Amino acid sequence: MIRLDAVTKTFERPVLRGVNLHVPQGRLYGLIGPGGAGKSVVVKAIAGLVWPDGGEIVVRGKEVLSMTDAELATHRRNIGMVFQNNALFDFMTIGENVAFPLRRLLGIGESEIGERVAERLARVGLSGFEGRLPAGLSGGQKKRVGIARATITRAPIVLCDEPAAGLDPVTSQRIFDLLREEQQRASSTVLMVSSDIDRLLTVTDLVGVLHQGQIVFEGTTEETRGSDVPVVRQLLRGDNDGPL
Repeated sequence: MIRLDAVTKTFERPVLRGVNLHVPQGRLYGLIGPGGAGKSVVVKAIAGLVWPDGGEIVVRGKEVLSMTDAELATHRRNIGMVFQNNALFDFMTIGENVAFPLRRLLGIGESEIGERVAERLARVGLSGFEGRLPAGLSGGQKKRVGIARATITRAPIVLCDEPAAGLDPVTSQRIFDLLREEQQRASSTVLMVSSDIDRLLTVTDLVGVLHQGQIVFEGTTEETRGSDVPVVRQLLRGDNDGPL
């Protein structure tokens, strides 16, 4: 479903140094690694928001880096994004924020838009919030609005960049559980980046570890927990004093 082969990207310094990664269809894949390892760059490259310097990105059988503008637009319509900073429009109501992808990408009627917005907000526990503004919501509620917006188009792929950043442990777990429920309900393919590794591993099928610009480990959640790879053990311990 999602495959990266030898993907490289340099900004002021090399960030991705030949990333190889495979996310099978219908699985929830957690991407972890130390801060600054390039995890968000991987997510943005898959979405076509950052252009790598080299390598190959294949999504649903199509090579992203060779797409035309029209093909890239279609590619992005097949992806739901959960952003680290929520990326809600402050001047729009919650209903307008959630409806935004439908109006921008699908061009469906207002009656259906209203029905789908109400259904999505109900799914994330925010029924009746359509008329509120983001400024009046808690951090956890804003995250749930972001999830509703990311899943409203029923995209086959959902990319999550630090979906629980800044939340307390209880709210963080609720966000991960909600994303897992949505993934299983829709049989979607999800790539999730998070620094909250303990809670991330409660919902993943597969895990990849990005370190010094490369994937140094891939395995099931169980294999990750039992790994003897030093960088994996250090990340699971939350040890920031080692050579990461």
